[in-house]
Amino acid sequence: METILLKNIQIAGKGKDEYDILVRDGLIAGITRSGASGCGTEDGMVHETLSCHGKVAVPGFVNMHTHAAMTLMRGTGEDVAFHQWIKEIWDAESGIDPEFVYWGTKVACIEMARTGTTSFNDHYWFPDSGYSAAEESGVRSVNSYVLCDRNDRKVAEKEKTRCIEAYGRSGKWRKGAFAVGVHSVYSVSEDLMLWAAEFARSNGLKLHIHLSETLKEVEDCKKAHGLSPVQYADRLGLLGPDTVAAHTLWLDGNDIETLGLRGVSCVHNINSNLKLSSGYRFLYKELKTAGANICMGTDGCASSNNLDILEAMKTSAMVQKAWREDPSAMPLDELLDMATAAGAKALGLNTGKIEEGKAADILIVDTDNTFFLSPAPFLANFIYSAHSDCIESVICGGKFIMRQHRIPGEKETLQEARKVLLRMLSGRR
Repeated sequence: METILLKNIQIAGKGKDEYDILVRDGLIAGITRSGASGCGTEDGMVHETLSCHGKVAVPGFVNMHTHAAMTLMRGTGEDVAFHQWIKEIWDAESGIDPEFVYWGTKVACIEMARTGTTSFNDHYWFPDSGYSAAEESGVRSVNSYVLCDRNDRKVAEKEKTRCIEAYGRSGKWRKGAFAVGVHSVYSVSEDLMLWAAEFARSNGLKLHIHLSETLKEVEDCKKAHGLSPVQYADRLGLLGPDTVAAHTLWLDGNDIETLGLRGVSCVHNINSNLKLSSGYRFLYKELKTAGANICMGTDGCASSNNLDILEAMKTSAMVQKAWREDPSAMPLDELLDMATAAGAKALGLNTGKIEEGKAADILIVDTDNTFFLSPAPFLANFIYSAHSDCIESVICGGKFIMRQHRIPGEKETLQEARKVLLRMLSGRR
């Protein structure tokens, strides 16, 4: 693998000092102050040196909850309540196939590269296709086989078999990882959820679930089981340090305590929550204090409409400050951690920070524009002022997936995606 030296680059959170960052064998092999000797370059084996004066290195974002292939489903079910929206989504999804997921995910990888995401936790159908698209694009992914039997016993047995088979095939995956997906407590039978919990646990897999996303979900679960979705999921053994719970929006004190005690990674998907009117009072401070690992996600493009983590960071902070009437809520350094290191921790990835020995997932941010003229701290300008187009280049695993805003194969991918989308729309007429 080629060796890259980023010279005279600032590092987010480390002030105005410039550093030289050496990337070798997919890792950050050395960091030294610019002008100092070392950085592991004494052997002269540097294939490419980039002058980065006026630019800042930021850890690659980790999008902890998305449905990547939904890039081909933007605009489905606009201006309707969540439970009407999801019916329209399920109707649309009845016509998708592996090719749809492959090209939809390829489009998502372009969008994620443009907006700084280098790793994503996908919760969608046909995980082999999603993995292939991500691997070819150079983006790191965790792909779930999503279980959803709609309380049909025959379907449940088929789902178990398909999940086992998908996990077997994932043994050939190189860069990505396989996870067990449970759609939700309202769309999966108790038997299948018990099986999913045991299968994930016995194979050391992450478990990814939508949880307590809407008030209706909570009310329906209490009516059916006498428990909140969090307590019901806990009773079934679904919650633990390897669990990624998307949304966790409607919680009481017991739910918060349980999520913290189990060490669950809770994913905040602010734009999706707002757009579908699911809610806005994400209990960030309470969950963090309880011990939960708080991460950032976008959800799919049919609900959030884009995959821009930087936008999600800004919206999350502003909404949190507003409803709490506390401008100190969700401070800048914690925002960056939610979008990077916390996600890496949740997925067991050696990334999320610009440090020696970490995977070389690096965003190169160009500050030569109006947004960075002020003397404010970099993170303030980056999160609250700039847009993701200030991200000039993206390195994932030591390789450029975007260089000076150019992504290889972008036009060809969009052309093929249009064909797949046209075929799907024609089939629904």
